[in-house]
Amino acid sequence: MRLYVGNLSYTTTEDTLREAFSNYGDVVSVQIMKDKFTEASKGFGFVEMGTEIQSERAIGGMNGKPVDGRRIRVSEALEKPKREGGARKFVKRDGERRERFDREKRGRSTYGDRDSNAEEY
Repeated sequence: MRLYVGNLSYTTTEDTLREAFSNYGDVVSVQIMKDKFTEASKGFGFVEMGTEIQSERAIGGMNGKPVDGRRIRVSEALEKPKREGGARKFVKRDGERRERFDREKRGRSTYGDRDSNAEEY
């Protein structure tokens, strides 16, 4: 089971988390999320435990405990919802969803219902 670990200190390392969670069972993997440009910690990460029982023990034992001076939050990680591929979508005020490129395909501008190819009189 994969666990979400939040409120991490920005100085916490993956080795520190692995050591802290190893008291509750086999730690399969540890990942601290980092900014892709600066490589600085984002303050949260994920720990994968060997079994579900070990994961439940880790949640009960580690949630609210201080690690590197901050009380961490530990819970079961939720799956990130899948994004639809393709063009970006936008929501109109009435809640109807339409694809932006579809408006452009019909020859209308994205800022109004005027035909973008029409000549001004």
